Amino acid sequence: MFELNEFINKYVTKRNISLFNKDIEENQEQLVKKIANKSVLVIGGAGSIGSSFIRAILPFFPSSLVIVDTNENALAELTRDLRSTKGMFVPKDYITYPMDFASSVFEKMFRKRGGFDIVANFSAHKHVRSEKDIYSIEALLKNNVLHAKKLLDLLAEFPPEEYFCVSTDKAANPVNIMGASKRIMEDVIFSYSDKFPVKTARFANVAFSNGSLPQGFLDRLRKLQPLSAPSDVRRYFVSPDESGQICMMACMLGKNREIFFPKLKEEQMITFDKIATALLKEHGFNVLECNSDTEAIDKAEELKMGSKNYPVHYSASNTSGEKAYEEFFTDTEFTDMKRYKALGVIVGKNIPQKSGIETLFEKLAIVFNKEETSKEEVVEIIKEYLPNFEHIEKGKSLDNKM
Repeated sequence: MFELNEFINKYVTKRNISLFNKDIEENQEQLVKKIANKSVLVIGGAGSIGSSFIRAILPFFPSSLVIVDTNENALAELTRDLRSTKGMFVPKDYITYPMDFASSVFEKMFRKRGGFDIVANFSAHKHVRSEKDIYSIEALLKNNVLHAKKLLDLLAEFPPEEYFCVSTDKAANPVNIMGASKRIMEDVIFSYSDKFPVKTARFANVAFSNGSLPQGFLDRLRKLQPLSAPSDVRRYFVSPDESGQICMMACMLGKNREIFFPKLKEEQMITFDKIATALLKEHGFNVLECNSDTEAIDKAEELKMGSKNYPVHYSASNTSGEKAYEEFFTDTEFTDMKRYKALGVIVGKNIPQKSGIETLFEKLAIVFNKEETSKEEVVEIIKEYLPNFEHIEKGKSLDNKM
C-alpha cells in the first residue's frame, strides 16, 4: 500500500526524521513557556502549512484555539482529523470559523474575545499561477498585502505577545508578483513591530501541499490522466510536519523582525520531473515520455485498458514568474547561522519607513480603482518600491498548461 509520508521521506526530502527535531528538543522548555495556557488565533489554519502549525503547537497545551479559514470543508476535516488522532490534545475552548479575516464579522469576533496572546496568519495567495491578469493580480495583492494591513491595525488595538505571518523563499530577489507581494508583506508587518513582536519565515516548497504540482500528480494518477512537469525548475522541499515546525519556532522563539529559514544545501534541490518519475515507479508504472501535452493525453487512454506505460510530458519551464532555483536570503541581508542546528535567521532588519508603504498603497488603490488597468502598470509600481524586482514575463500562465 502506498504511504505518502514514507514516499516524501524516501524520494523528496530524503530524511526519515524531521530536520528540526534537535532544535525543538533543545528549546522544549522555552516552547512550553511561550505556548502553554495561551490563547491562539490561527488564520488560514485549514491549509497545508496552517494545519501543520496547529499540530505542532497543540502538544504544548494552549488554553484556547480559534481557527479562521474561508474553506469550510477543510475546517470540518481538520477538526475531524484532530479529534480522531490518538493522544492529540485539543483545548476545551476550540472553535473554527469559516470566514474571511478581512470581514466585519471577523472583527466582531476578534473584539468580543479581546484579542489573543498568539496570532499566526497563513492566509495567502501562495502560487505563482495566481499571476494571470489584472483581476487575479488585484486579488493576490489585496489578500497578501492590503488586507494584512487591516488585520495589523486591529492587532495594534489588542497587541498579541507574538505575531507571525508566513512569507516565502520567493520573496528573496523576487521574479513574480506573488513573491514580490510577500516581500512587501514583510515590510508591512515589520512596520508594526514597534507595537508588538513580529516574525516571519521563508521556506521551501511543502511536499504534496494543497494545490501543489506534486499533489496534482496524485490526483492525475487517481483519474488515470497524464502527468506534466517542468524538467529544469529546481526546488527545495520540506515535509508537511517540518513546515509547521519552522513556523512554530519562528513565531515562538524568534526575536522581533526576524525571518527564519531552513538550512538546506544546494544539492538537496530536486526537479519536479524526478518526483513524478519516482511516484509512477512506486505505483508500478513505467514512464512513457511524450513530446507534448496532446500526445500524453492521447496515450493516457491506454491506461484504461490496463497499460503499465504511464504517459508524461516533461519540458523546460516557459511560464511567467518561474525562477530556475530557490534562495532564502539576499546578499544585502545579514544572517545568524549559529543559533540553531537546522534553521538560519535573517537578523538586523530595521523598521521600514511607513511613508514609503503608505505611498505604495495609495498608488495601488489608484490603479485598482481605474476602469482600465494593466498588469504592466502594477509591475512598475512594485518596481518603484522594490528596485531589485526583476519580473520574468513570458506571456504565458500555468493555467495554459496541463
